[in-house]
Amino acid sequence: MNIGQVLEQLRPDFPGVTIPKIRFLEDKGLIKPERTPAGYRKFSAEDVTRLRYVLRMQRDHYLPLKVIGEHLDAIDRGLEPPPIEPVVPTVPTVALAADGMPSPESFRRRDDLRLSRKELLKVAEVSEELLEQLEQFGLLSPRPGTGHYDTDALVVARTARELADFGIEPRHLRAFKAAADREVGLVQQVVAPLERGRDAAASARAADAASEIAALSVRLHATLVKTGLSR
Repeated sequence: MNIGQVLEQLRPDFPGVTIPKIRFLEDKGLIKPERTPAGYRKFSAEDVTRLRYVLRMQRDHYLPLKVIGEHLDAIDRGLEPPPIEPVVPTVPTVALAADGMPSPESFRRRDDLRLSRKELLKVAEVSEELLEQLEQFGLLSPRPGTGHYDTDALVVARTARELADFGIEPRHLRAFKAAADREVGLVQQVVAPLERGRDAAASARAADAASEIAALSVRLHATLVKTGLSR
């Protein structure tokens, strides 16, 4: 099969998959399609099976590509991959690295969680007044055009509620928002040249780099706060 035919097979189950995404997974060594003498990719049924496995592990279990690669390596060697925890309907949590900091995977993660305003108030255990203040100061908002709230809004609401227990009000959190906006600007400035790459996988590489830089940025920020408090 050519890459377009592969895309047609995958899209019914993975609507978000794109040709650049498939090429990016190839760049990462997770699939290795043959090449014709003219250089065109030639995918086998086994390649499609591997792609389905990679996409399912990302979508359903939020595994990083490195771990998925280890699973595929085990399968290639006739071994069983490590057991995956059963997926049950739960509110997603932020992925953390071993040091307790947000990992690059937490920035790559994109889920389909959609909460109504009433559901957000209940799950995050916040009052209507607190939610209104968070929206007023630009700390969270529903998805454009939907009126639903996503995982990030849930994390912000929960965190703001926990800070409120210490007397820190939403108006005090504007400094956090301003600092985050500056960090976002720096990350965008760094990855902009990658996005302008001429090959099809440029946007995927840029997104990958942005996740890594964002995780490092948060780690540095947290460590500087910790150092400042210990003085």
